[in-house]
Amino acid sequence: MRFYPIAMAGDIVITESPDSLDHQSLLDALDLQGCGAVVSFLGITRGCDDGVKIHRLEFDAWQDKLGGVLHSLASEAIDKFGVKKIAMSHRTGKVNAGENIVSIHVGSPHRKEAFAACEWLIDELKVQAPIWKKEVSENGEQWKAGLG
Repeated sequence: MRFYPIAMAGDIVITESPDSLDHQSLLDALDLQGCGAVVSFLGITRGCDDGVKIHRLEFDAWQDKLGGVLHSLASEAIDKFGVKKIAMSHRTGKVNAGENIVSIHVGSPHRKEAFAACEWLIDELKVQAPIWKKEVSENGEQWKAGLG
């Protein structure tokens, strides 16, 4: 597995993972000193959606902007929720059924803030990150609406 560091500013780790995404290695990159809770989210490509077999998803991203957007979201979450540490990574390219797509880890002194920040991060990532998704299924190919 290869990690491509896009940004690392103290308590924020952002990586691009074109080939694979190692959820545990991303967590291990965080120094959790001062944290009493870690909340994590792992998005995985579904093998079936509404009874239709999904072969893979294909993610296209505006690479020059993706790392900056993720870093900005992490900084905002730290300010908004008072959490201490954030690590995020999103796959690009082809992601087969059962493979990891996106990983988010939020370290915080308390669990309530960590849960709120993690949920906010995945919701905002889907709205703001310059990532587009094509679904390849047994019914053919189609671009999914919206970002993320």
